[in-house]
Amino acid sequence: MKRLLAVGVLLLAVPVSAEETKLGSGVTLKESTSIKTLVEQPATYVGKTIRVDGVATAVCSHMGCWMAVAAQGDEQGPTVRLKVDDGVIVFPVTAKGRRVSAEGVFESVGATGDSKDAAASKDAAAEHATHDAKASQQYQLKATGAIIQ
Repeated sequence: MKRLLAVGVLLLAVPVSAEETKLGSGVTLKESTSIKTLVEQPATYVGKTIRVDGVATAVCSHMGCWMAVAAQGDEQGPTVRLKVDDGVIVFPVTAKGRRVSAEGVFESVGATGDSKDAAASKDAAAEHATHDAKASQQYQLKATGAIIQ
């Protein structure tokens, strides 16, 4: 059992190179959607699989279940929240200030679906908002993978 747990933990974060860490399924999409565009026109992207690139400005300090990402060069600007299933991917607190690429499905918080997921998303939205006063509390990227550089 201990061996199985150790293998599971290793799958959460895999070093891609000395400076990169791959989380989950990584990033496969070549083109990214700008954070500015997502903040200005979020409804356009709901339900679509997208990639975002930026800088981590905050990370959930409890379970690593969310990360706030701002456009590189505009770290004080608006952010997009990346949310993951608890325990499937864990964002390391050390990611703060580092470049991040992530992909997943862009969603509206509180959309219909599993009530446990909806409650977790609302909790993450509330915590994210306490870290980032400019954060959108209505939308997030349900991340399936990321690369931290």
